[in-house]
Amino acid sequence: MRTEGVISREHITNNKAVRNTLIERGIQPEALSPAEDVKKVERRLSSENKKSLHSPEALKTS
Repeated sequence: MRTEGVISREHITNNKAVRNTLIERGIQPEALSPAEDVKKVERRLSSENKKSLHSPEALKTS
């Protein structure tokens, strides 16, 4: 795969295969919730980590 056209066709073929696999398993891609933005997840994890350092008892499950 050296040209943009070949790479684009391969990309489209792969996407169609993934979509068909999902549909065969009863999953409608349009019905899936959108994934969280990576930066948003990183900020949330960082915030949770800071909170856990200040109050480790919050980590205990009830």
